[in-house]
Amino acid sequence: MPKKVDPEERRRLIADALMRVAAEQGLESVSLRHVAARAGVSAGMVQHYFRTRDEMMTFALSVVRERTQARVTDALAGLGADPPPRLLLRTMIAALLPLDEPSRDNGRVALAFLAYTAVRPAAAAELHEDTAQLAGFVAGLLRVPDPAGAAAGLLALMEGLGIYLLGGQYTAEQALRALDAHLDLLLPS
Repeated sequence: MPKKVDPEERRRLIADALMRVAAEQGLESVSLRHVAARAGVSAGMVQHYFRTRDEMMTFALSVVRERTQARVTDALAGLGADPPPRLLLRTMIAALLPLDEPSRDNGRVALAFLAYTAVRPAAAAELHEDTAQLAGFVAGLLRVPDPAGAAAGLLALMEGLGIYLLGGQYTAEQALRALDAHLDLLLPS
């Protein structure tokens, strides 16, 4: 009797391989052949699930989004009901920052995908929606004259800290100190 294969599981296996190739060699090294080799499957199998590189990339981007959302949800779950806004923001942003090796791998892939979507508007649509939702959520927690502007600034700080962490200019401790200093300005005790 033939073995039953879960197509979604196979697609995720391929997406994981794509992310490992991207984290180690950059997104420009992602090809059906490289991803198949990393996944330990044939190039034909990859093409069975993804007809094109763009299709494979779009699926992998959705997996990155899901994992990021799960990481934030897990971090926030430990806060209990109705945490103070500053603690909520710090916990959420710290969960999004590449502060350790596993999250740095994710961060490198996410940064590569951001560059990928910069020239592919269709692939960027979901990211735009995620960013708008995040900015709206953050703005709703801030009690300042321009909450939307302050939220945009806080998210820009987060992205900048992420890039500095990935580039090795900041340590995790330096990034968290900078985040805390900015949160102190927005949400004084």
